[in-house]
Amino acid sequence: MLRILYLLYFCLIAFPLFTVCTILCTLVTVIGCSLGGRRIFAYYPGMIWSKVAIILSGCRIKVQGREHIRPKQNYVVVANHQGAFDIFMMYGHLGIPFRWVMKDGIRKIPFVGLACRYAGFIFVDDRKPSSIQYTMRQAKKVLSENTSIFIFPEGSRTTNGRMGRFKKGAILMADELDIPLLPVSIEGSYKTLPIGKVLPRPTLLKLTIHPEMKVSDFGEKPQAFVAAAEAAKRSIASALPLEQN
Repeated sequence: MLRILYLLYFCLIAFPLFTVCTILCTLVTVIGCSLGGRRIFAYYPGMIWSKVAIILSGCRIKVQGREHIRPKQNYVVVANHQGAFDIFMMYGHLGIPFRWVMKDGIRKIPFVGLACRYAGFIFVDDRKPSSIQYTMRQAKKVLSENTSIFIFPEGSRTTNGRMGRFKKGAILMADELDIPLLPVSIEGSYKTLPIGKVLPRPTLLKLTIHPEMKVSDFGEKPQAFVAAAEAAKRSIASALPLEQN
């Protein structure tokens, strides 16, 4: 019965409001960034949009570890990828401006893709050999604007709730840019809206921010890249239930 009531609420109230908020967020982002205000409009409209999305879904969110974030320090932020709500959790509640490194296909999502392009997010097409060089050039540009970078090292959302293999792209970027990695654990998003589902399930969402780490602390390259990726994954796993590791 409760699920039926939630379905009615979601279809008649939450989803229409979310659609309106998405359109407004896109317009504000595009106009603000076009007028030269990317530093503000590439982050804050999306942050508000994400907070609204979580409220409309009926979810609650808990954030731990903000004391690990150093003011004015840029990071390559890495997190596990549980579901669609990861975006709302990170964008709305991490508390630091960042630009996403995302799959090129997101360009095609109505409104969202347009806002991402104007906000200066970094699109990656794995099919193109030049993609790595392009990503690094864009990342350096982002850092010049005093903004952090966010990557899902798994690449794709989990299909079973468990973490997958961490790719080394984020590690290579942190080393090349000489900035720390900031591991973040996402919990609850898989239960709320796993891949393949359309109707959210209100859940307690948790973000846990872990101490930063430097790739250079893991010895000589290239072994340091593998060690740093494993260390970041262990750090993230430490705040998750065992069945999600």
